[in-house]
Amino acid sequence: MSVMQRIAVESRPHVVVLGNEKGGSGKSTAAMHVIVGLMREGYRVAAIDLDARQGTLMRHLEARAAFAAARGIALPQPAARALPASRAENRTDAAEEDAANLAQAVATLGRDAEFLVIDCPGADTPLSRAAHARADTLITPINDSFVDFSMLAKVDPDDLRVVSPSIYSEMVWEARKARFARDRGRLDWIVMRNRLGAAEARNKRDVGATLEVLAKRIGFRTVRGFGERVIFRELYLQGLTLMDLKEAGIAGGLSLSHVAARQEVRTLLAAIRKGPPGDVWAAARPGAALAPAGAGS
Repeated sequence: MSVMQRIAVESRPHVVVLGNEKGGSGKSTAAMHVIVGLMREGYRVAAIDLDARQGTLMRHLEARAAFAAARGIALPQPAARALPASRAENRTDAAEEDAANLAQAVATLGRDAEFLVIDCPGADTPLSRAAHARADTLITPINDSFVDFSMLAKVDPDDLRVVSPSIYSEMVWEARKARFARDRGRLDWIVMRNRLGAAEARNKRDVGATLEVLAKRIGFRTVRGFGERVIFRELYLQGLTLMDLKEAGIAGGLSLSHVAARQEVRTLLAAIRKGPPGDVWAAARPGAALAPAGAGS
């Protein structure tokens, strides 16, 4: 059953969580393009920014509203809110408060939405864990190098063998179990390879091959993410995405690089809508254990 077939049957929104534990991977840029891309396809979308202190996603949306007002144009704008972390001193109390506040925000914003996109902070926080446990689709952007790969797994430096899953991968596993325990739902994990380019071709080939080994072991699928393109940084200041160029009056300057970047966005959206093939769930079944360190190597 595809994502949209499931939404047609159920009344609640499909929750898309953008998460990892490392900053600078393009998480908020991906979140913004997912939001606008889905809205331009006709879906009702809402958004929650869990990194209220930095507020990257909310600043992007505020800049977007200001740009549209200044130009007198209509741009798709989701219902959105920032959700600050609990300030309770006791960690248990803080985690419970965060989970309750997130549940309330999801219920409120999700009432009129088909998709709810949640942008997590680049750190392991109770609020981020609560969001992961609510995900239908988890998107983890990583820069295409072994520096970022370490967020997913430990790799032997001599033969690039996957030694063990990382703390973050273990956290996703716990989120999967929590999600299933709550409503018997399953979490579809997509690892998004960002900043792909021609440089360091051998290194990128090695990263790709090692990712595929790990994907089979712990149950995620990979998708080609966004290349290293200046336009993403330029559009952020105006609150725009690659899907807004026509209304913004700058579509006439599209280069081949811009066209390729728009296709990258469409590829990500298609991956979300389609949902996972059946065999991706093999490692995600409740009660199963993470594969031993030598499996699949």
